Amino acid sequence: MRHAIYLAVLFILLPCSAPALAAPPASATAPSTQGSPMPPWDRLTPEQQALLLAPIRERWDDNPQQRARMYQHAKRWHEMAPEQRARAYRGVQRWREMDPGQRERARALFDRMREMTPEQRKAMRERWKTMTPEQKREWMQQDGKP
Repeated sequence: MRHAIYLAVLFILLPCSAPALAAPPASATAPSTQGSPMPPWDRLTPEQQALLLAPIRERWDDNPQQRARMYQHAKRWHEMAPEQRARAYRGVQRWREMDPGQRERARALFDRMREMTPEQRKAMRERWKTMTPEQKREWMQQDGKP
């Protein structure tokens, strides 16, 4: 469960900086950036860099007890292959779309999966691959109980 929560927190941090990444104010950009691509990081002005980092800096300062965890998440994120990042992002999106009941069932399932041995988890993944979408839905409705 911690793994899922860590990824969720990481992806909560990323969207917070999205408005800054999407369109910096005209005062913080070089003249007329409309229609032209923004330069690489090392060519941004100090003001532009500060604007992009402000949301992360604020979270860092507001949560001293979470700093080590935030750092580890960022480190892991940079170590991930692009396809791993895409899969993690899709997982966070699915989590956001779940209603509270679905989230509770997912948490219960994750807790049960954590208690399984590696062999049991492998067998469960193999069984999951053979299930139809309807069987998977029914299984999830039963909180993943065999």
